[in-house]
Amino acid sequence: MLPFRIIDRMKFLVERQLVKGAGFQLLVVGALIALISLIGGLLVVLPQAGEFEDAGSAVWWAFLRLTDPGYLGDDVGTWQRIVSTLLTISGYVVFMGTLVAILTRWLIAKMEDLERGLTPVTLKNHFVVLGWTPQTPPLVAELFGSTGRMARFLEKHDARNLRLVVLAEEASAAQIHELINEPGVGRRAREVILRSGTAIQPDALHRVACLDAAAVIVPSQVHEGGSMVTSDVETVKALLSIAAQARQYMTRLPFVVAEIQDMRKLSVIERAYPGAVEVVAGDATISRLMVQNVLHPNLSEVYNELLTAGEGNELFVRGGETAEGLTLAELAAQRPNAIVLGLLHPGPNRHWQVNLLAGSDTVIRNEDRVILLARHYEHTAAGAKAQALPAIHRVPHLARADAASGTHRVLVLGWNRRVPSLAAEFASYGNRSFELDLVSAIPLDDRQREMQRYGVDLSRVNGRLLEADYMVEDDLRRLDPAGYDTVMLLSSDRIGSGEEADARAMVGYLQLEDILSAAPRRPQVIMELSDPDNRHLLYGHQSEMMISPMILSHVLAQVALRRELRVVLDELFTVGGAEIQFRHPQDYPLPASADFHVLEKIVAEQGDIALGVFRAQADPRGRHLQMNLPRDQYLDLKEGDQLLVLCLGQASGTSR
Repeated sequence: MLPFRIIDRMKFLVERQLVKGAGFQLLVVGALIALISLIGGLLVVLPQAGEFEDAGSAVWWAFLRLTDPGYLGDDVGTWQRIVSTLLTISGYVVFMGTLVAILTRWLIAKMEDLERGLTPVTLKNHFVVLGWTPQTPPLVAELFGSTGRMARFLEKHDARNLRLVVLAEEASAAQIHELINEPGVGRRAREVILRSGTAIQPDALHRVACLDAAAVIVPSQVHEGGSMVTSDVETVKALLSIAAQARQYMTRLPFVVAEIQDMRKLSVIERAYPGAVEVVAGDATISRLMVQNVLHPNLSEVYNELLTAGEGNELFVRGGETAEGLTLAELAAQRPNAIVLGLLHPGPNRHWQVNLLAGSDTVIRNEDRVILLARHYEHTAAGAKAQALPAIHRVPHLARADAASGTHRVLVLGWNRRVPSLAAEFASYGNRSFELDLVSAIPLDDRQREMQRYGVDLSRVNGRLLEADYMVEDDLRRLDPAGYDTVMLLSSDRIGSGEEADARAMVGYLQLEDILSAAPRRPQVIMELSDPDNRHLLYGHQSEMMISPMILSHVLAQVALRRELRVVLDELFTVGGAEIQFRHPQDYPLPASADFHVLEKIVAEQGDIALGVFRAQADPRGRHLQMNLPRDQYLDLKEGDQLLVLCLGQASGTSR
């Protein structure tokens, strides 16, 4: 082994001091300044002993020349001037340059640490979003946009203003810029507090003050296919950490709204978190909406009104104390600007029993919750200016006989993690017959493993896994999309970003339209997008469009503000129970001229609830749907118009 040189040992020693931080760096520079001052003092005291009283005076003279260039012209003698000049130049380099560099670097590092959001917040009764995903910006917009519901939530928790903390893996100005560009956020992006970290880090959970939050929202993270650490694993780990911190500090557990991909993990979530928690099955929710849309074409416009931010109608849940003792018919008569949909009854283990389409003579109890459809929260309350309507009596009835006949052929183009859940949702409709062809360029073995891992039996839906790329025109033509009843275009989660995935889906849609334009028969086309900014790019498109992040963001935000909404949405968009359906006007004995109140009365005689009208011709804004019309507005139904009603769906042949 070669021996180390002395210079190497000195370099190593200096390096170990410099890497310890700004304080040790200043000590090293201070030692170097002292050494130079000592050498400079000795250089002038030995040749000119009479010039200085002692060596200390000479060293002090050298230190002054080293630190202050103003002394440069005060020296006498050639040698003293030479030494003074060298000391002054060394002072520029060592004292001024190095000192300023160290302090500047330390200040920049501190500023970067502050910008990264590593300081714990000192807030209470705030909102926490654990994770930055494609649905985080629309989720923030939903929270900012829910002014009325948010005001009531804050009042309940003795808070004045909405304070929102978002945990991102690397907090930076890029997230703030993304929030500024998000519709519904804009300048309010500065009100969002960003903190760095991940939900599986206990320190990061402390950094966002989870235990002091009024509500914690855990959106599902995005992971590549085949990853051993799934988003559900991270969600469970985050809930375990929050529960452990609560036990450590002996404090209450916050209310949590968690999104999971695999609904089979529900029992694991409940076991991991003993506090109040609402679980939103993200993949199952989108799959349910898609299948419902297949069974009831044009239903996507209903979703886009009820489950996205913006103008239009929303679902509201009011406490039973606001209408205690009234029947549903009496309540509906006192709420002319709202539609009463049903009740929630308290059940065992703090669960709610949904009773949509309850009989109009059902009496509302204090412990019940009333479900209403309205444009504004104020419309769900009794107002002095509201003119009461005549009571409409409706009785519950059994589900209609299944009118579906034959086999419904579905072509699914593309692949993402929701496809197994989508296939399982199709299989849950045991009284219907499907043929499901799943087309993707991903190898068959990989897709078969994902299906088996999810426990999906494709034979129940006559399913086939086909290997083809719908971006290749010849492959798409060989599939003969015009021969199917429904064609679904899915946004891939295996491409770098939502913009890239949507670009592929939209190009595939345009190619599909080119093929269908020459076909004698046009199937229903449903397109899923990942980026909300792309919804306006396809002008005049003939497909039904679903934007998954916007829908899930709305559900997460609204469930966080009113947790009972989750069971209502599950009831509406799953097989069996109450469903939103389109009906032909001839299904009801309507007179030649009828307003919306008359429609409500006639529809109620068959046990259904009238929600609105779907026009065959779009309005100037491109909308076909008119929900919750003024009661005195005449319908003026045209050829092709349909009625939107809430009725009992078909019973499932399988258990869920």
